[in-house]
Amino acid sequence: MEFIRRAAGKPAALGILSGTFNPPTRAHLALAEAGLAVVDQVLFVLPRALPHKSYEGVGFADRLRMLELATLGLPRSSVAITEGGLFADIAGECREAYGQGVALKFLCGRDAAERVVSWDYGRPGAFREMLEDFELLVASRKGAFRTPAELRAGIRALAVPPEYEEINATDVRTRIAGGRPWEHLVPESIVPLVRELYAE
Repeated sequence: MEFIRRAAGKPAALGILSGTFNPPTRAHLALAEAGLAVVDQVLFVLPRALPHKSYEGVGFADRLRMLELATLGLPRSSVAITEGGLFADIAGECREAYGQGVALKFLCGRDAAERVVSWDYGRPGAFREMLEDFELLVASRKGAFRTPAELRAGIRALAVPPEYEEINATDVRTRIAGGRPWEHLVPESIVPLVRELYAE
């Protein structure tokens, strides 16, 4: 794990927000702020390798630049690069960086949770075993996440204000391409950079 910015102190509970940040949105920040109500620090993670897609369009370095700028005003937040993209890989890197005693809690929306839970990890029960190492805190996105019964011990709901449920990076890119207003969907600090990177 390579830290771009690291919050001071040693957290007992760490919230982890992993994504492609293409671009970072106000929903990402709202998720982190909600997480800070239950964890000591939030770590924004941009993986070098993604399990389900490749970096297309805006490249890795520019996404990292946007993420660093977007999160500057958020208290108790860090930004880091990880080598792996699966939650299990990221959790392992976090344990190396923060120590074995830290409680790890991945922050995500319903859509991301559904991908993570249904991912083929190569053997039955693999994700249930992962939930012994970390917890999933899931925010509603166009509906609440329906936690499978066998995973309920490791997955909890995370309350995020409803106005953020509809905000997503795909919509931002679509609006920019279509010449429609998009600035209200991203942190104000990155509006000029988003305009520069995503303009045709």
